[in-house]
Amino acid sequence: MKGWISKLRTLSLFAFMVLILSACGKENLTSLVPKGYGAEQSFNVMIISILVMIIVFVVVMAIYLYVILRFRRKKGQEDDIPKQTEGNKTLETIWTIIPIILLIVIAVPTITATYDLADTSDQEDAININVQGEQFWWHFEYANEGLQASQDLYIPTGEKVYLNMESTDVIHSFWLPSISGKMDVNPENENSMYIEAYEEGVYWGKCTEFCGSSHSLMDFKVIAVSPEEYNQWVEDMKGTSEQSTPETTTAQEGQELFSNNCLQCHATDANQPSAGPNLANFGDRTTIAGVLDYNKEELVNWITNPAEQKPANGMLDAPYLEEGHIGNEEAEKIADYLMQLQPSEITPESAK
Repeated sequence: MKGWISKLRTLSLFAFMVLILSACGKENLTSLVPKGYGAEQSFNVMIISILVMIIVFVVVMAIYLYVILRFRRKKGQEDDIPKQTEGNKTLETIWTIIPIILLIVIAVPTITATYDLADTSDQEDAININVQGEQFWWHFEYANEGLQASQDLYIPTGEKVYLNMESTDVIHSFWLPSISGKMDVNPENENSMYIEAYEEGVYWGKCTEFCGSSHSLMDFKVIAVSPEEYNQWVEDMKGTSEQSTPETTTAQEGQELFSNNCLQCHATDANQPSAGPNLANFGDRTTIAGVLDYNKEELVNWITNPAEQKPANGMLDAPYLEEGHIGNEEAEKIADYLMQLQPSEITPESAK
C-alpha cells in the first residue's frame, strides 16, 4: 500500500509540473487564442482532433476498466483458463470501420482549411509584402508601396495581406501563431501565404526552423492597426527620404558617425533598399535586434559588442568593429541619433 501511495505522490507532482509549465509563454505568441483568420482555422481543426482523441480515450478506458472488473480472477479460480475465441468478424469489422470514420471526421475539415488558406485568387488586388529571412533577422518589402522595413511588420486589420517569402541564406520558417500558421522560407524558392488580423494589437512571431547559433533569437513582430492608421503610416514612411537635422548636438554627431560607419549596410530612408536592416523608424520600435529591451544601454552594448547579444550575426563583419572606430562614447551618440528616428505617430503603442 505504501508503494502505491509513493507512486501516486510522484505522479501528482509530475502532473502539477506539467500543468504549471504548460502555461508558460508570451501572451501574443500562442495558437490557443486566435486573433486572425488563419489562426482561427488552425484552432478549429485542433479542437476537432482533440475532441476525437478524448472520445477514443474515454471509450477505450471504459472498455478496459469494464474488462478488468468484470473478468478479474476470483479466489479459487487461479487455474481456470478462459474460453478461447479465435477471430470475430463482427468485432473486427467494427474496429476497422470506426477508425476510418474518425479519420474522415478529422481529414475533411483539415483538407478544407488547407485549401482555403492556400487560396491566392485575390492576391493581385491585395497588399503584397516580400519577406526575406536572413541570419538572424527579417526584412519586409512593401511591393505596392516601394517601402522597406525590418523586424516590425505593419498591416491593416480586416484585410488579407499576402506574404511572398524567400531566404537569402539557409532555410528559415515564418511562424505567426496568433494570426496565422507557419510557412517555410527557402533559398531560391518562393512560398506565399496570407495573413489577416481581426483586431489591433502587437503579435509576436519567430523563426521555427533551426538556422544557426542565434536561431532562437530570430524574432519579429506584426503590428496590426486600423486601415486608416495603416495608410497614414505608409505616407509617413514615404516621407523618410527627406532627412531632417536632429535637434540635439549629440544626435547630430551621432548622425555623422552613423553616416561614416553604418550606411554601408543600413539605411534610414524607408524608400531605400539596404544590405542590413532598415532603421527608418528605429525610434518607434519596442525591441533592439528583435529580442533586446529597448533602451540606450542595450543599444550601446549592441553597437559595441553585437556578438555577445546575438552570436554569428552579420554585424560581426562590420568594418568599424575591426578598425576600432567606435567606442562607448561614439556608440552613445549613435544611439541618441537612432532613438530619435520617429517618422510616424503610428507606433506599436497605437495598436495596444
